[in-house]
Amino acid sequence: MSPSVPSRSARRRLAGTLCVLLAVGVVITGLVQAAPSTTPRALDPRIAAVMRKPDYRHAQWGLFQQDPRTGKVTHSRYADQFFIPGSAAKLFSVSGTWHTLGGDHRFVTPVHAVGQRRNATLKGDLDLVAQGDLTLGGRTRKDGTVAFTSIDHTYANDVPGATLTPENPLAGIDQLARQVRQAGIRRVDGDVVVDARLFKPDPGLDPVPTPLIINDNVIDLLTTPGSQAGTPAGLEWRPKVAPYHVTSSVRTVAAGKPSDINVSSSPDGTRIQLSGTIAADSAPVLRVSAVKDPNAFGRTALIEALQRAGVEVRAKAVGPNPVRRLPRSYQGAPTVARYTSPVYAQYAKLILKVSHNLGANLGICLMATSTRSTHCDDGFPVLATFLERAQVDRKAVQLADGRGGNPADRTTPRAMAQILTYWQRTPEARRFRTSLPILGVDGTLADSCRSCPSRGKVFAKTGTAAGGDLLNDRLAVGAETTAGYLETRKGHFDVFFAGVNGAATPTADITGLLTIANDVADVAAYLQQQAAGGH
Repeated sequence: MSPSVPSRSARRRLAGTLCVLLAVGVVITGLVQAAPSTTPRALDPRIAAVMRKPDYRHAQWGLFQQDPRTGKVTHSRYADQFFIPGSAAKLFSVSGTWHTLGGDHRFVTPVHAVGQRRNATLKGDLDLVAQGDLTLGGRTRKDGTVAFTSIDHTYANDVPGATLTPENPLAGIDQLARQVRQAGIRRVDGDVVVDARLFKPDPGLDPVPTPLIINDNVIDLLTTPGSQAGTPAGLEWRPKVAPYHVTSSVRTVAAGKPSDINVSSSPDGTRIQLSGTIAADSAPVLRVSAVKDPNAFGRTALIEALQRAGVEVRAKAVGPNPVRRLPRSYQGAPTVARYTSPVYAQYAKLILKVSHNLGANLGICLMATSTRSTHCDDGFPVLATFLERAQVDRKAVQLADGRGGNPADRTTPRAMAQILTYWQRTPEARRFRTSLPILGVDGTLADSCRSCPSRGKVFAKTGTAAGGDLLNDRLAVGAETTAGYLETRKGHFDVFFAGVNGAATPTADITGLLTIANDVADVAAYLQQQAAGGH
């Protein structure tokens, strides 16, 4: 008798249990301790020296480097063993989404007038139909590119140094409101409704993608020190949408003392409180708080934007999203506004450069919608089919999300090389390659190897999986990885993977994790230098 297949909910409960284990520092390595493959080229002594560091006493390093044109393998160490990839797994999910949608795909978010028009009055509703647009104009520059910083605001509560882009997070909503007015509507004698039926939010994906996303579904909270120790800290926050309200009791402390700012919120997320301290000589400190109900948030944001544009809405701005008012279809309901996004390749660049977790998980849901499914899980068969067509050994890849954060996620170094090789055979090769972080230049590799000979010659997605080792008061680093391209000579690129699983930091200080990330970046640089004939 064949075994029964667990239901979608059962599979998700299992994944959730594993996520809890990971959160408390339990790491399931699943690594086979096999002898490394014979390598055609001797290991650079500098790489060997990195691998011998005390942090890696119980760890396993993997290496793979290959010329995608000839197939010649330069380095191969545990190339066919499973590794925890961390966010390097985004190479698979972003590739699948890019292939499914197309690099030039644009998300068009419409607003329909549902009801009867009487001169400038709409006797009915305005329905915003969410299309899975990742930024809805909130990061779009005037030239149509998508803005990002080296440490994204979505990491602000966990990684020091996160900063904001200058763009208005409500830009797309404001544009839709202005278009409604330009369409001749001055009054709405009904309601404003967000139609989020594109797909169902899946709690098995963390963070959970939603069809409507404004400012990555977070409120930005920027604290600046007061004029001197003992004075209240300054506070700026965005986007300002009712009924969200932020208060702060953060105090300024003497220069050189630690800044320690905590965020708490009410159960519905609308009342946010900052507490703690900020040093007098500190740079502004960014924190974020989650938007718990993106649809209600978006509805209120659009009503307020309509009011700013000179369109009166009879319904109250604050309240739940009235989904029961949605029609079965929009046949006969004219489109009175539409926001068109940048091309998907720009979104892929954002996701890969800053390791944007929400965007990577969103890709799984978008692949599902390509089959007209509303269940995000149905994106995985789409990804599987793509990987087979891309000549990636699908059995050498395990994924339960798009971001590389699920404990089940695994890949082999060779499989990473295969997806990278696929792109080298396409007309999109350069666009994909330059979407990756560039060593010493931008993204998650911006601060590594800024003055070394490999600066600007390594294009690679990084990945990290870490948790607290409470027994030893340190960080257990399940994975620190990088995979991408090495420019070995002008216009020629090898594909590579370099990563370590099972490392540990000396203390619980996050700087130890950054040291390991720099070691992995250095290994990539040494591979590039050795291949290019330098040391």
